[in-house]
Amino acid sequence: MFTKGTLYFLFFLLFSILMKSQNETTDSFTLIDKAVKKLYQNPDDCIQFSQNVSINTKNDEQKLILQNIMAQAYAMKGNFVQSIKTSLEGDSFLNTENNTAFSQLFMNYSIAEQYQNLDLYRQSENSIDKILSKEINNKNPNKIITIAKLYQLQALNLAVTKKINEAEIAFKKSSQLLKNVNNESQIIKTENELFLASLLIKKNKITEAKLKIETILQNYSGKDFYYLEAFANEKMSRIYFLQKDYEKSLDYLNIGLSKIENSNYLPLESKIYELMSKNYSVLQDSEKYRKYDKLFLETNAKLESNKKDGIRYLIKFIETQENNNLNFFQQAEKSKNLFLIGFCILGIVGLSLYYFNQVKSAKDLQKQLNFFAKLKDIESVKQKSTTTSPIFQNVLVTDETEKSDKKTVVISKEKEDDILKKLEELEQSDRFLNKNMSLSILAGQLDTNTKYLTEVINTTKGKNFNAYINELRINHIAYLLKNKPEFLQYKVSYLADFSGFSSHGAFTTIFKSVTGMSPNTYIQQIKKSKNE
Repeated sequence: MFTKGTLYFLFFLLFSILMKSQNETTDSFTLIDKAVKKLYQNPDDCIQFSQNVSINTKNDEQKLILQNIMAQAYAMKGNFVQSIKTSLEGDSFLNTENNTAFSQLFMNYSIAEQYQNLDLYRQSENSIDKILSKEINNKNPNKIITIAKLYQLQALNLAVTKKINEAEIAFKKSSQLLKNVNNESQIIKTENELFLASLLIKKNKITEAKLKIETILQNYSGKDFYYLEAFANEKMSRIYFLQKDYEKSLDYLNIGLSKIENSNYLPLESKIYELMSKNYSVLQDSEKYRKYDKLFLETNAKLESNKKDGIRYLIKFIETQENNNLNFFQQAEKSKNLFLIGFCILGIVGLSLYYFNQVKSAKDLQKQLNFFAKLKDIESVKQKSTTTSPIFQNVLVTDETEKSDKKTVVISKEKEDDILKKLEELEQSDRFLNKNMSLSILAGQLDTNTKYLTEVINTTKGKNFNAYINELRINHIAYLLKNKPEFLQYKVSYLADFSGFSSHGAFTTIFKSVTGMSPNTYIQQIKKSKNE
């Protein structure tokens, strides 16, 4: 029998252990929250601080979070290779006995984030869809924040593909999951509001967008979240640029730049430089235009190069995993590393096309991903219509009348819808193959004028008339090559003529600009896939 004094002592000892454990957990979360704040103050400081905290924590989940914070910091610096390396280092924690459902969820989120950093939006979207399609227990606070960040990532993917309404819903879902309990929750909510403001600008709801941004600037004034302040100022400057108040736009850009000019946030700096050069161009200040245009070109070139290196590193990582795991899929059911399985499958499916074509640039890589995804949609449309070959004449699509249509044209919604409907009919036909096709001819066929047609194509298709018609031609011949075996036997010069191009060279150049590969490479790939 224990004496009363012994029981009191045991109770006190147990209570002390529990309090110590709770205090250690609280201290760890406080340090992580501090690391998040540093992420938006200075990425280099954040990396150093997070590394020190990670070394001293024994909790694998907290180490995962810190790895991701460091990966984000590298991405915000524009160092995408190091961001991927740091993110993938978190995989080592999944091999421990403390592997949890949260760990697997978090690593999948980290990979989806890396895809987005590299502008591989479709891969990011597909990855997130698979994660969110599963039922997830929302009791773990870390898990709640991760799910909120997944919805934010998905919203950004949707916004890029112009699914504005779906993007708005996803941003709001992200914010609804969060409570203002720490820095990270508040920051995610703030970012969501800034992204929603961007969507409002696209929907021409300028007053609502401006109100959101003004509220954020007031809330973060003097709180030293430099990145968020700069980001908000950059968004506000875009509003004033659209309103043609260029001096006011520059005021906000200068404020934003002053917040981060010593913090090495390269991607955001590049955006600010670009908008500054546009403002000075309109104001005809040639000296400052040249200054900021040069800064933009330099930073943008560095970012593009870094993204290309990042994609190459990602491909090399997947190749290494394949070589080191010859029996990987046979042993998958016994393996605890569910993240690596999902990641490798995703990577192999998403990037295998690139290995076949030995892609030399990140832009070509992204174009191929987008093109093959879009080709499926083209096939479904083409199957509903009968393909006929018109009689061609040797005339190239020209730039006629577009040069005089630079000013924004006011067009009614009814007229715009009518033109869009007729353009859809054009896309389902093969009239665009006619070498005589020009802006004025098409305008006449659609019973409209060249100004209206140019405006609708520019705003709804995101490209000019030439690019629009030429892309339709390339999509059509790519469809025929894939679905009509006889076309694989024709010479490229014949395919060029059939598609409506005046020369072999023009066809090859535009084919690669649309698909990310040459006609011969595409044909060889189609032949290879049919033989397998």
